[in-house]
Amino acid sequence: MSVLAFEIFFLVLLGIASLSMAWFAGFVVYRLFKGQQ
Repeated sequence: MSVLAFEIFFLVLLGIASLSMAWFAGFVVYRLFKGQQ
């Protein structure tokens, strides 16, 4: 495998990880505000 393929693979992995973390953070904040009412 070339270096470029590794780079693309890890960039995609990083994107998926950051998207899932952002979704989870938004979900937690949503549940917090929903629980306050």
